[in-house]
Amino acid sequence: MKVAIIGRTEILYETIELLRSNNHEIVCILTAKEAPEYKRTALDFKNLAQQLRIPFAMGSKISDFHDFLKAVNADIAVSINYSGIIPQSVINLFPLGVLNAHGGDLPRYRGNACQAWAILNGEKHIGLCIHKMIGGELDSGDIIAREYLNIYDHTKITEVYQWMARQIPELFTLSIKELEKNPKYVLEKQSKASKDILRCYPRKPSDSKIIWSHCVKKILRLINASNKPFSGAFCFYDDQLLTIWDACESNSVYEICAVPGQITQLENDFMEVACGKGKIIINNIEYLGERIIPKKFFSSTRNRLN
Repeated sequence: MKVAIIGRTEILYETIELLRSNNHEIVCILTAKEAPEYKRTALDFKNLAQQLRIPFAMGSKISDFHDFLKAVNADIAVSINYSGIIPQSVINLFPLGVLNAHGGDLPRYRGNACQAWAILNGEKHIGLCIHKMIGGELDSGDIIAREYLNIYDHTKITEVYQWMARQIPELFTLSIKELEKNPKYVLEKQSKASKDILRCYPRKPSDSKIIWSHCVKKILRLINASNKPFSGAFCFYDDQLLTIWDACESNSVYEICAVPGQITQLENDFMEVACGKGKIIINNIEYLGERIIPKKFFSSTRNRLN
């Protein structure tokens, strides 16, 4: 099948390689300037296009490339993280439409930071969907393929992103295989009922401030959802910002009377802190980017985090 590539990120780059290994013809690449966190740059995509001897274009306004995309006469397009909205006039250029990868369990989780919100909301799993795009609509269109990752108390968003990076190229390839066999193939038509949709909005680093009066589970979910590649859940000690990367619920049985944030135990490799309900064990805590030894950094259990 003739496939047009629209977008950015190293995952899209890997998708190209996998599609080619499955005998699909990549007919063009349209990309835009990479975000700072991307491992593959626009230059990488340009070099790949030159290697494949296919047309290449770069720009953030896709309407400027209507004729470019029309000329390649592709059957279908694959898109990840293109910097602009793809209108229906462009989608209509491809007989089988434009496929998009969405890191959320559609139709429920739509929008931004769906993986983090799923962890924060205590979901049992995170969905990854390949769907056909509809111009001007957010994460709409028929679902062609879906996979799930189970979420446990210890699951960090780092693991979720690693899983997605492995699965997305495979799911794109599977989706195209199904559409090649049956152009009308649909795994599931998305519900448009408002009761079925949860619109997710972006999160900022400041949203990861720990509120010690919350219960243990809520704090642990925040730590897990704020993990790398993000800046981490944080708190303060004497106006010093501390980043917490790994923690679990304390299984100590002794009862305490303590204000939330009170340090209740200090060891070389961990510390225990009182929460609104329960206590947590912090296994990995940093100050100024360096992992600290709790027993040396804090003077005593009279100290309190805020």
